[in-house]
Amino acid sequence: MTLAPESPAGPSAPQAPASVRAILTAARSADPVSLAEVNARAELLARFDRSYLVPTETFLRMVERLTDPRRAGGPFRALTIDDRRAFRYHSVYYDTPGLRSFHDHRQGRRLRFKIRERVYEDSGERQFEIKLKGRRGDTVKHRRPLTGADTPLDGAFRSFLADTLHRAYAIDAPAALLPSLSTDYLRATLVADGERVTCDAGLVCDDLRAPRSVRCDPGLVLVETKTAGHLTEADHLLHAYGVRPAVFTKYCGALAALRPGLPGNRWRRAARHAFG
Repeated sequence: MTLAPESPAGPSAPQAPASVRAILTAARSADPVSLAEVNARAELLARFDRSYLVPTETFLRMVERLTDPRRAGGPFRALTIDDRRAFRYHSVYYDTPGLRSFHDHRQGRRLRFKIRERVYEDSGERQFEIKLKGRRGDTVKHRRPLTGADTPLDGAFRSFLADTLHRAYAIDAPAALLPSLSTDYLRATLVADGERVTCDAGLVCDDLRAPRSVRCDPGLVLVETKTAGHLTEADHLLHAYGVRPAVFTKYCGALAALRPGLPGNRWRRAARHAFG
């Protein structure tokens, strides 16, 4: 896919989707914060995530409030690396031939997991990530860097997966895994103490087992609030603007849209909103 990459001066393509322009505007409106400080203040590898599909005008109203210099506790700041404030993400999700991960999430099983390779395209960094559901219903992420020709299906990463699932859930890792879905999008991240707001635009999802793809509505920003527990200020603002949490994840929502024959009713409404 082609997103409008950010340059220090701003987006390189004025014709970029409204959602892309909105997150670039939002990121530029905030003071910068380094990755090291983000990890110190709000790394949140164990956290509660809430997802929202937010019209761009509402999104910009929320950001104006969060980045107000008069905000109690100080304004949210934008993750900034080498003068860049919006970053291209590419992820490949792995699942069993029968889509065990998808169905475990559909059925609300407590011992469920997602497996993916995440690529930070602007830096070239790659991570193998395992996302688990914690005892409190929170998301717990385990990760290990990928280098060179490494793939998530290599022996060392299969062992890491097996060890992680055994320690966390006392279950065996799946015997067979295949790439099932890829996602591409542009992300800006706003940070305050103990909380983060990720803002994704231009989402494109490709079914890796069939030649199909879906694109998110260009007038929507996918906002995710991430915190150790309580509702954040961003949650309260969005609720006040009439935007409620969406039953939506990139992996399950996209598969529900891409494969209408799957029993994905819990995501169908949000997927129609996101993808049309």
